[in-house]
Amino acid sequence: MIPLKFEDIIIAVASLTIIGVLIMFPLTLVLTPARGIVEGFMLSAIIAFLLSSIIVGYIFSQNIWEESRTKTILKITVLFTLLVMTLVLIENAASNDWTPMVKENYKDIYPAASPSTPDWYYIERLAIIEDDFINAVLMLAITFTGLYIGSTLKKPTKT
Repeated sequence: MIPLKFEDIIIAVASLTIIGVLIMFPLTLVLTPARGIVEGFMLSAIIAFLLSSIIVGYIFSQNIWEESRTKTILKITVLFTLLVMTLVLIENAASNDWTPMVKENYKDIYPAASPSTPDWYYIERLAIIEDDFINAVLMLAITFTGLYIGSTLKKPTKT
């Protein structure tokens, strides 16, 4: 049993990111006009990261099978999810329309409510935390499933 080196995990995560972006860009161009901005983008992200996980699982199947399969897939999945979560947090911090969107959604649900400024702060923070949590769970599930499926497509060669 040859343990997977940290460099191999970094290369797998980098490959996962690059392949995901290359798949996601044309999918976003197709699905955004068809499904709307939010739904089209989310659908293209789910499809792109599932396909890229399957591809990376297939490419790195030899390395995945040499070590404990579940443990190796979990290492790659957790590191990739941390990368995606960092990007999501940066996007949320840089987005100017996050606060108005949260306020609009909150007013749609509770039209008679009039929260104070500190209340709005906590409502917005909770909305961001909810978004981050959903993204983390989704990325963990999609990436783990894709890597597992991809690693089963190609049986390792005996060395």
